[in-house]
Amino acid sequence: MPLFPLGHTVLFPGVVLPLHVFEERYRELIRTLVEQPEASPRRFGVVAIRQGWEVGEDAAEALHGVGCAAELRRVSRHLDGRYDIVTVGADRFRLLEVDRSSRPYLVGSVQWLPADPQPAGRTADTLAASVGVLFGEYVAAAAALQARPAPAPELPAEPAELSYLVASAAVLSLDDRQGLLEAASLQERLRAELRLLKRETTMVRRLRALPVPINELQVRQSLS
Repeated sequence: MPLFPLGHTVLFPGVVLPLHVFEERYRELIRTLVEQPEASPRRFGVVAIRQGWEVGEDAAEALHGVGCAAELRRVSRHLDGRYDIVTVGADRFRLLEVDRSSRPYLVGSVQWLPADPQPAGRTADTLAASVGVLFGEYVAAAAALQARPAPAPELPAEPAELSYLVASAAVLSLDDRQGLLEAASLQERLRAELRLLKRETTMVRRLRALPVPINELQVRQSLS
């Protein structure tokens, strides 16, 4: 599968990821996908670059081991050959091997990871409800920094969808996001989010600072 390494970004299933494509090797990747038959899957793998590395000659050694496939949904081509694209996160995968020589862009051999197993009982529902409440408090604390009304996050009722959207929308470090992507189960991800949201809300209230503008705290749901 073609790979698109990104610094500071982790893609989650069901989450919208717009990209501006300007490097020639990734322009070729998009051209290749667009030229495929309509029924062919137009996917590439988004993998986060380990902190402290850049995309380049040593990119294969710099990638995290788990990524997420991005489905190409919309493509706009500029006159100079650049692209603006909109993708949606699909299935997670484990990166087994990276080919750096056959194409201008990286190509990965991947093992698809299973979807979260359906949890027994109502544990996941209870955890998801708590995550939803804490995320609302987190957004309200962030909005209070700018004396603005808190945007009302519209979170899905389905626990797995909620877990991925919260992981994408909260302002977290790359390592925190990557850990959530790699979580072995839905319950593990939700419990981690409870811990992270408590930590981040406390920091916002005590430090009265947020690393991004409040309008970037948006939950971007899947395109229809």
